[in-house]
Amino acid sequence: MLIATMLLVGAVLVGVALIETPVRRLPLSSALVYLLAGWLAAWAAPALFRIDLYSHAGVLRVASEWAVLVSLFSIGLKLGLPSSLPGWRMAALLASTGMVVTVALATLVAWSVLGLGWGAALLLAAIVAPTDPVLASDVQVRVSGDRDTVRLALTAEGALNDSAAFPLVMLGLGVLGLHPMGEMGAGWLWFDLLWPLAGGAAVGWCCGRGIAWALQRLRRHRLPVSWDELLYMGTIAACYGLATALQVSSFLAVFLAGVALFHSRKPVLDEAETLPPEPVRDELRRRMMAFGERCERLVEVLMVLAIGVLMASVTLTWQALLFALLLLTVVRPIAVWLGVWPKRLPPRQQRLIAWFGVRGVGTLFYAVFALTHGLQGVLAQQVVSACLLCIALSILLHGISATPLMARYQRQNKRQGQPPRPP
Repeated sequence: MLIATMLLVGAVLVGVALIETPVRRLPLSSALVYLLAGWLAAWAAPALFRIDLYSHAGVLRVASEWAVLVSLFSIGLKLGLPSSLPGWRMAALLASTGMVVTVALATLVAWSVLGLGWGAALLLAAIVAPTDPVLASDVQVRVSGDRDTVRLALTAEGALNDSAAFPLVMLGLGVLGLHPMGEMGAGWLWFDLLWPLAGGAAVGWCCGRGIAWALQRLRRHRLPVSWDELLYMGTIAACYGLATALQVSSFLAVFLAGVALFHSRKPVLDEAETLPPEPVRDELRRRMMAFGERCERLVEVLMVLAIGVLMASVTLTWQALLFALLLLTVVRPIAVWLGVWPKRLPPRQQRLIAWFGVRGVGTLFYAVFALTHGLQGVLAQQVVSACLLCIALSILLHGISATPLMARYQRQNKRQGQPPRPP
Protein backbone atom coordinates (compact mmCIF):
# COMPACT_ATOMS: atom_id res chain seq x y z
CA MET A 1 0.00 0.00 0.00
CA LEU A 2 2.85 2.39 0.83
CA ILE A 3 4.51 1.82 -2.55
CA ALA A 4 1.22 2.35 -4.39
CA THR A 5 0.55 5.52 -2.40
CA MET A 6 3.99 6.92 -3.22
CA LEU A 7 3.46 6.14 -6.90
CA LEU A 8 0.08 7.89 -6.89
CA VAL A 9 1.36 10.96 -5.04
CA GLY A 10 4.46 11.16 -7.24
CA ALA A 11 2.45 10.83 -10.44
CA VAL A 12 -0.02 13.52 -9.37
CA LEU A 13 2.71 15.94 -8.24
CA VAL A 14 4.71 15.53 -11.47
CA GLY A 15 1.53 15.74 -13.54
CA VAL A 16 0.44 18.94 -11.81
CA ALA A 17 3.86 20.50 -12.39
CA LEU A 18 3.67 19.69 -16.11
CA ILE A 19 0.04 20.57 -16.91
CA GLU A 20 -0.74 23.34 -14.40
CA THR A 21 -0.73 26.14 -17.00
CA PRO A 22 -3.13 24.40 -19.43
CA VAL A 23 -5.43 23.44 -16.53
CA ARG A 24 -5.60 27.05 -15.32
CA ARG A 25 -7.02 28.06 -18.71
CA LEU A 26 -9.92 25.66 -18.23
CA PRO A 27 -13.05 26.40 -16.16
CA LEU A 28 -12.01 24.05 -13.38
CA SER A 29 -9.71 24.11 -10.39
CA SER A 30 -6.66 21.98 -9.79
CA ALA A 31 -8.35 20.71 -6.60
CA LEU A 32 -10.99 19.03 -8.76
CA VAL A 33 -8.22 17.16 -10.62
CA TYR A 34 -6.71 15.94 -7.33
CA LEU A 35 -10.12 14.89 -6.03
CA LEU A 36 -10.89 12.86 -9.15
CA ALA A 37 -7.42 11.28 -9.12
CA GLY A 38 -7.86 10.12 -5.53
CA TRP A 39 -11.38 8.83 -6.09
CA LEU A 40 -10.46 6.97 -9.30
CA ALA A 41 -7.43 5.37 -7.64
CA ALA A 42 -9.52 4.12 -4.70
CA TRP A 43 -12.31 2.96 -7.02
CA ALA A 44 -9.98 1.13 -9.43
CA ALA A 45 -7.73 -0.47 -6.80
CA PRO A 46 -9.53 -0.51 -3.44
CA ALA A 47 -7.06 -3.00 -1.97
CA LEU A 48 -4.17 -0.58 -2.61
CA PHE A 49 -5.81 2.77 -2.01
CA ARG A 50 -8.14 2.66 0.94
CA ILE A 51 -8.13 4.85 4.05
CA ASP A 52 -10.11 3.64 7.03
CA LEU A 53 -11.31 6.97 8.36
CA TYR A 54 -12.18 5.60 11.77
CA SER A 55 -8.96 3.71 12.51
CA HIS A 56 -6.80 6.44 10.96
CA ALA A 57 -8.72 9.35 12.50
CA GLY A 58 -5.78 10.39 14.71
CA VAL A 59 -3.35 10.56 11.78
CA LEU A 60 -5.86 12.42 9.60
CA ARG A 61 -6.53 14.86 12.41
CA VAL A 62 -2.84 15.79 12.70
CA ALA A 63 -2.38 15.98 8.91
CA SER A 64 -5.47 18.12 8.30
CA GLU A 65 -4.69 20.36 11.28
CA TRP A 66 -1.20 21.13 10.01
CA ALA A 67 -2.51 21.65 6.49
CA VAL A 68 -4.82 24.34 7.85
CA LEU A 69 -2.06 25.86 10.02
CA VAL A 70 0.36 26.19 7.10
CA SER A 71 -2.32 27.87 5.01
CA LEU A 72 -3.44 30.20 7.82
CA PHE A 73 0.08 31.50 8.38
CA SER A 74 0.50 32.10 4.65
CA ILE A 75 -2.79 34.02 4.56
CA GLY A 76 -1.72 36.09 7.56
CA LEU A 77 1.49 37.07 5.77
CA LYS A 78 -0.45 38.07 2.66
CA LEU A 79 -3.09 40.10 4.44
CA GLY A 80 -1.07 41.95 7.05
CA LEU A 81 -3.14 44.44 9.02
CA PRO A 82 -4.35 47.54 7.15
CA SER A 83 -4.25 50.84 8.97
CA SER A 84 -7.95 51.21 8.18
CA LEU A 85 -9.82 48.52 10.16
CA PRO A 86 -13.13 48.94 8.26
CA GLY A 87 -11.52 46.81 5.53
CA TRP A 88 -11.87 43.84 7.88
CA ARG A 89 -15.44 44.47 9.01
CA MET A 90 -16.98 42.36 6.27
CA ALA A 91 -14.78 39.36 7.09
CA ALA A 92 -15.45 39.77 10.81
CA LEU A 93 -19.21 39.82 10.21
CA LEU A 94 -19.01 36.73 8.00
CA ALA A 95 -16.96 34.84 10.59
CA SER A 96 -19.19 35.82 13.53
CA THR A 97 -22.84 36.53 12.79
CA GLY A 98 -22.57 34.83 9.42
CA MET A 99 -21.15 31.72 11.10
CA VAL A 100 -23.94 31.62 13.70
CA VAL A 101 -26.63 32.00 11.03
CA THR A 102 -24.98 29.28 8.93
CA VAL A 103 -24.94 26.84 11.85
CA ALA A 104 -28.53 27.63 12.80
CA LEU A 105 -29.85 27.13 9.26
CA ALA A 106 -27.67 24.07 8.57
CA THR A 107 -28.88 22.51 11.83
CA LEU A 108 -32.47 22.91 10.71
CA VAL A 109 -31.65 21.44 7.28
CA ALA A 110 -29.77 18.48 8.80
CA TRP A 111 -32.67 17.78 11.18
CA SER A 112 -35.32 17.95 8.47
CA VAL A 113 -33.47 16.36 5.53
CA LEU A 114 -31.20 13.81 7.21
CA GLY A 115 -33.49 13.02 10.13
CA LEU A 116 -30.76 13.60 12.70
CA GLY A 117 -31.47 14.50 16.30
CA TRP A 118 -30.90 18.09 17.31
CA GLY A 119 -27.51 17.39 18.90
CA ALA A 120 -26.17 15.49 15.89
CA ALA A 121 -27.65 18.07 13.51
CA LEU A 122 -25.92 20.86 15.45
CA LEU A 123 -22.60 19.01 15.36
CA LEU A 124 -22.83 18.37 11.62
CA ALA A 125 -23.77 22.00 10.97
CA ALA A 126 -20.81 23.26 13.00
CA ILE A 127 -18.40 20.93 11.18
CA VAL A 128 -19.48 22.05 7.70
CA ALA A 129 -19.89 25.75 8.60
CA PRO A 130 -16.29 27.02 8.20
CA THR A 131 -15.16 28.03 4.75
CA ASP A 132 -11.76 26.82 3.67
CA PRO A 133 -8.43 28.69 3.59
CA VAL A 134 -6.67 25.82 1.78
CA LEU A 135 -8.88 25.24 -1.27
CA ALA A 136 -10.00 28.83 -1.89
CA SER A 137 -6.80 29.89 -3.67
CA ASP A 138 -8.66 30.97 -6.83
CA VAL A 139 -10.64 33.59 -4.87
CA GLN A 140 -7.99 34.56 -2.31
CA VAL A 141 -5.97 37.74 -2.00
CA ARG A 142 -3.13 37.32 -4.49
CA VAL A 143 -0.53 39.80 -3.23
CA SER A 144 0.09 41.51 0.08
CA GLY A 145 -1.20 44.89 -1.11
CA ASP A 146 -4.44 43.55 -2.58
CA ARG A 147 -7.46 45.21 -0.92
CA ASP A 148 -10.15 44.00 -3.29
CA THR A 149 -13.33 43.73 -1.22
CA VAL A 150 -14.41 40.28 -2.43
CA ARG A 151 -10.98 38.67 -2.20
CA LEU A 152 -10.22 40.26 1.16
CA ALA A 153 -13.57 39.23 2.65
CA LEU A 154 -13.34 35.64 1.43
CA THR A 155 -9.69 35.24 2.42
CA ALA A 156 -10.00 36.70 5.91
CA GLU A 157 -13.30 34.90 6.49
CA GLY A 158 -11.71 31.55 5.65
CA ALA A 159 -8.90 32.30 8.09
CA LEU A 160 -11.12 33.49 10.94
CA ASN A 161 -14.01 31.06 10.84
CA ASP A 162 -11.83 27.96 11.24
CA SER A 163 -11.29 29.29 14.76
CA ALA A 164 -14.89 30.49 15.18
CA ALA A 165 -16.20 27.00 14.40
CA PHE A 166 -14.43 25.41 17.38
CA PRO A 167 -16.85 26.57 20.11
CA LEU A 168 -19.81 25.45 18.02
CA VAL A 169 -18.30 22.02 17.35
CA MET A 170 -17.67 21.61 21.09
CA LEU A 171 -21.26 22.70 21.76
CA GLY A 172 -22.51 19.99 19.41
CA LEU A 173 -20.31 17.40 21.13
CA GLY A 174 -21.58 18.65 24.49
CA VAL A 175 -25.22 18.30 23.51
CA LEU A 176 -24.47 14.71 22.46
CA GLY A 177 -22.86 14.04 25.84
CA LEU A 178 -19.35 13.65 24.36
CA HIS A 179 -17.88 16.75 25.98
CA PRO A 180 -18.38 18.27 29.47
CA MET A 181 -20.30 21.55 29.37
CA GLY A 182 -20.16 22.53 33.03
CA GLU A 183 -23.08 23.69 35.11
CA MET A 184 -25.49 25.77 33.02
CA GLY A 185 -22.94 25.70 30.19
CA ALA A 186 -20.45 27.83 32.14
CA GLY A 187 -17.57 25.47 31.34
CA TRP A 188 -18.30 25.66 27.62
CA LEU A 189 -18.64 29.44 27.74
CA TRP A 190 -15.20 29.93 29.29
CA PHE A 191 -13.09 26.94 28.20
CA ASP A 192 -14.46 26.53 24.66
CA LEU A 193 -15.53 30.04 23.66
CA LEU A 194 -14.02 32.99 25.52
CA TRP A 195 -10.63 31.68 26.60
CA PRO A 196 -9.68 29.87 23.33
CA LEU A 197 -10.51 32.87 21.14
CA ALA A 198 -9.19 35.64 23.38
CA GLY A 199 -6.13 33.63 24.39
CA GLY A 200 -5.44 32.54 20.82
CA ALA A 201 -5.56 36.14 19.60
CA ALA A 202 -3.18 37.25 22.36
CA VAL A 203 -0.74 34.38 21.80
CA GLY A 204 -0.66 34.91 18.04
CA TRP A 205 -0.17 38.66 18.21
CA CYS A 206 2.53 38.44 20.90
CA CYS A 207 4.41 35.69 19.05
CA GLY A 208 4.31 37.59 15.76
CA ARG A 209 5.42 40.88 17.29
CA GLY A 210 8.07 39.16 19.41
CA ILE A 211 9.66 37.52 16.37
CA ALA A 212 9.32 40.81 14.47
CA TRP A 213 11.22 42.55 17.29
CA ALA A 214 14.02 39.96 17.05
CA LEU A 215 14.21 40.46 13.28
CA GLN A 216 14.41 44.22 13.75
CA ARG A 217 17.36 43.80 16.12
CA LEU A 218 19.13 41.68 13.49
CA ARG A 219 18.49 44.29 10.81
CA ARG A 220 19.91 47.04 12.97
CA HIS A 221 23.11 45.04 13.32
CA ARG A 222 23.03 44.28 9.57
CA LEU A 223 22.80 40.54 10.17
CA PRO A 224 21.00 38.68 7.35
CA VAL A 225 18.19 36.16 7.83
CA SER A 226 18.90 33.50 5.22
CA TRP A 227 16.73 30.60 6.32
CA ASP A 228 13.28 32.03 5.73
CA GLU A 229 11.89 28.46 5.44
CA LEU A 230 13.03 27.76 9.01
CA LEU A 231 11.52 31.04 10.18
CA TYR A 232 8.23 30.17 8.47
CA MET A 233 7.88 26.67 9.92
CA GLY A 234 9.45 27.63 13.24
CA THR A 235 6.94 30.43 13.82
CA ILE A 236 4.05 28.05 13.12
CA ALA A 237 5.50 25.40 15.43
CA ALA A 238 6.19 27.87 18.25
CA CYS A 239 2.71 29.40 18.08
CA TYR A 240 1.09 25.99 17.84
CA GLY A 241 3.04 24.65 20.80
CA LEU A 242 2.33 27.66 22.99
CA ALA A 243 -1.35 27.74 22.02
CA THR A 244 -1.74 24.03 22.71
CA ALA A 245 -0.01 24.34 26.08
CA LEU A 246 -2.35 27.18 27.07
CA GLN A 247 -5.38 25.41 25.54
CA VAL A 248 -6.25 28.29 23.26
CA SER A 249 -7.07 28.36 19.54
CA SER A 250 -3.97 27.37 17.59
CA PHE A 251 -5.70 28.33 14.33
CA LEU A 252 -6.28 31.90 15.48
CA ALA A 253 -2.81 32.12 17.04
CA VAL A 254 -0.99 31.04 13.88
CA PHE A 255 -3.08 33.28 11.63
CA LEU A 256 -2.54 36.38 13.77
CA ALA A 257 1.17 35.60 14.09
CA GLY A 258 1.37 35.83 10.31
CA VAL A 259 -0.60 39.09 10.35
CA ALA A 260 1.59 40.59 13.08
CA LEU A 261 5.00 39.44 11.84
CA PHE A 262 5.44 42.19 9.25
CA HIS A 263 2.82 44.59 10.56
CA SER A 264 3.70 48.22 10.07
CA ARG A 265 1.96 51.31 11.41
CA LYS A 266 2.47 52.98 8.04
CA PRO A 267 -0.76 53.26 6.04
CA VAL A 268 -1.61 50.97 3.15
CA LEU A 269 -1.38 53.07 -0.01
CA ASP A 270 -3.12 52.85 -3.31
CA GLU A 271 -1.60 50.69 -6.04
CA ALA A 272 -0.71 53.82 -8.00
CA GLU A 273 1.42 55.14 -5.14
CA THR A 274 4.77 53.89 -3.98
CA LEU A 275 5.24 52.20 -0.62
CA PRO A 276 8.01 53.55 1.61
CA PRO A 277 11.14 51.53 0.84
CA GLU A 278 12.00 48.88 3.43
CA PRO A 279 14.02 46.57 1.19
CA VAL A 280 15.28 44.14 3.81
CA ARG A 281 11.94 43.54 5.53
CA ASP A 282 10.01 43.44 2.26
CA GLU A 283 12.45 40.98 0.69
CA LEU A 284 12.17 38.60 3.66
CA ARG A 285 8.40 38.85 3.56
CA ARG A 286 8.39 38.17 -0.17
CA ARG A 287 10.56 35.08 0.26
CA MET A 288 8.41 33.75 3.10
CA MET A 289 5.23 34.33 1.11
CA ALA A 290 6.72 32.49 -1.87
CA PHE A 291 7.67 29.56 0.38
CA GLY A 292 4.20 29.63 1.94
CA GLU A 293 2.52 29.45 -1.45
CA ARG A 294 4.58 26.37 -2.32
CA CYS A 295 3.63 24.77 1.00
CA GLU A 296 -0.03 25.61 0.40
CA ARG A 297 0.07 23.93 -2.99
CA LEU A 298 1.71 20.82 -1.57
CA VAL A 299 -0.74 20.39 1.31
CA GLU A 300 -3.63 21.05 -1.09
CA VAL A 301 -2.52 18.20 -3.34
CA LEU A 302 -2.00 15.75 -0.49
CA MET A 303 -5.18 16.57 1.43
CA VAL A 304 -7.51 16.64 -1.58
CA LEU A 305 -6.03 13.35 -2.79
CA ALA A 306 -6.84 11.91 0.63
CA ILE A 307 -10.39 13.33 0.44
CA GLY A 308 -10.78 11.74 -3.00
CA VAL A 309 -9.69 8.36 -1.64
CA LEU A 310 -12.11 8.74 1.29
CA MET A 311 -14.94 9.52 -1.12
CA ALA A 312 -14.77 5.96 -2.43
CA SER A 313 -16.08 4.70 0.93
CA VAL A 314 -18.85 7.30 1.33
CA THR A 315 -22.41 6.04 1.61
CA LEU A 316 -24.13 8.11 -1.06
CA THR A 317 -27.78 8.86 -0.33
CA TRP A 318 -30.09 11.39 -1.88
CA GLN A 319 -30.67 12.92 1.55
CA ALA A 320 -26.95 13.58 2.10
CA LEU A 321 -26.60 14.96 -1.41
CA LEU A 322 -29.62 17.23 -0.88
CA PHE A 323 -28.14 18.46 2.40
CA ALA A 324 -24.84 19.34 0.71
CA LEU A 325 -26.62 21.09 -2.16
CA LEU A 326 -28.83 23.13 0.18
CA LEU A 327 -25.82 24.09 2.31
CA LEU A 328 -23.97 25.56 -0.66
CA THR A 329 -26.82 27.08 -2.65
CA VAL A 330 -29.37 28.14 -0.01
CA VAL A 331 -27.82 28.27 3.47
CA ARG A 332 -24.66 30.12 2.42
CA PRO A 333 -26.41 32.95 0.50
CA ILE A 334 -28.97 33.48 3.27
CA ALA A 335 -26.22 33.49 5.92
CA VAL A 336 -24.23 36.08 3.98
CA TRP A 337 -27.31 38.24 3.43
CA LEU A 338 -28.32 38.14 7.11
CA GLY A 339 -24.81 38.08 8.55
CA VAL A 340 -23.61 41.27 6.85
CA TRP A 341 -26.86 43.20 7.35
CA PRO A 342 -25.14 46.14 9.10
CA LYS A 343 -22.71 46.62 6.19
CA ARG A 344 -24.18 46.19 2.75
CA LEU A 345 -22.11 45.61 -0.39
CA PRO A 346 -22.90 46.30 -4.04
CA PRO A 347 -25.06 43.42 -5.37
CA ARG A 348 -22.41 41.90 -7.65
CA GLN A 349 -19.86 41.70 -4.82
CA GLN A 350 -22.39 40.28 -2.38
CA ARG A 351 -23.41 37.62 -4.91
CA LEU A 352 -19.81 36.47 -5.32
CA ILE A 353 -19.22 36.31 -1.57
CA ALA A 354 -22.51 34.45 -1.12
CA TRP A 355 -21.55 31.88 -3.74
CA PHE A 356 -17.92 31.19 -2.84
CA GLY A 357 -18.37 29.53 0.52
CA VAL A 358 -15.74 26.91 -0.27
CA ARG A 359 -15.69 23.87 2.02
CA GLY A 360 -12.58 21.74 2.37
CA VAL A 361 -9.79 20.74 4.74
CA GLY A 362 -11.20 22.66 7.71
CA THR A 363 -14.36 20.57 7.52
CA LEU A 364 -12.29 17.37 7.26
CA PHE A 365 -10.34 18.38 10.36
CA TYR A 366 -13.44 18.95 12.46
CA ALA A 367 -15.01 15.70 11.19
CA VAL A 368 -12.04 13.60 12.34
CA PHE A 369 -11.82 15.77 15.48
CA ALA A 370 -15.35 14.63 16.34
CA LEU A 371 -14.36 11.00 15.71
CA THR A 372 -11.43 11.31 18.11
CA HIS A 373 -13.81 12.75 20.72
CA GLY A 374 -16.13 9.77 20.82
CA LEU A 375 -18.45 10.09 17.81
CA GLN A 376 -18.98 6.55 16.55
CA GLY A 377 -21.37 4.03 15.07
CA VAL A 378 -24.10 4.78 12.55
CA LEU A 379 -24.25 8.41 13.62
CA ALA A 380 -20.55 8.87 12.87
CA GLN A 381 -21.03 7.33 9.44
CA GLN A 382 -23.94 9.66 8.65
CA VAL A 383 -22.07 12.77 9.79
CA VAL A 384 -18.80 11.91 8.04
CA SER A 385 -20.51 10.94 4.77
CA ALA A 386 -22.45 14.23 4.74
CA CYS A 387 -19.25 16.18 5.45
CA LEU A 388 -17.27 14.51 2.66
CA LEU A 389 -20.13 15.05 0.20
CA CYS A 390 -20.21 18.74 1.12
CA ILE A 391 -16.48 19.01 0.45
CA ALA A 392 -16.65 17.12 -2.85
CA LEU A 393 -19.66 19.07 -4.13
CA SER A 394 -18.00 22.34 -3.12
CA ILE A 395 -14.81 21.41 -4.99
CA LEU A 396 -16.88 20.51 -8.04
CA LEU A 397 -19.22 23.51 -8.16
CA HIS A 398 -16.81 26.18 -6.97
CA GLY A 399 -13.94 24.72 -8.99
CA ILE A 400 -15.93 24.90 -12.22
CA SER A 401 -17.27 28.39 -11.55
CA ALA A 402 -14.27 30.15 -9.98
CA THR A 403 -12.31 30.89 -13.16
CA PRO A 404 -15.14 32.35 -15.30
CA LEU A 405 -16.82 34.26 -12.44
CA MET A 406 -13.62 35.84 -11.11
CA ALA A 407 -12.46 36.67 -14.65
CA ARG A 408 -15.78 38.41 -15.30
CA TYR A 409 -15.48 40.25 -11.99
CA GLN A 410 -12.00 41.50 -12.89
CA ARG A 411 -13.23 42.70 -16.30
CA GLN A 412 -16.01 44.65 -14.62
CA ASN A 413 -13.49 46.24 -12.26
CA LYS A 414 -11.29 47.31 -15.16
CA ARG A 415 -14.23 48.87 -16.96
CA GLN A 416 -14.95 50.92 -13.85
CA GLY A 417 -11.36 52.15 -13.89
CA GLN A 418 -10.27 51.04 -10.38
CA PRO A 419 -10.45 48.06 -8.05
CA PRO A 420 -13.34 47.91 -5.58
CA ARG A 421 -12.69 49.36 -2.15
CA PRO A 422 -13.31 47.73 1.19
CA PRO A 423 -16.54 48.94 2.81
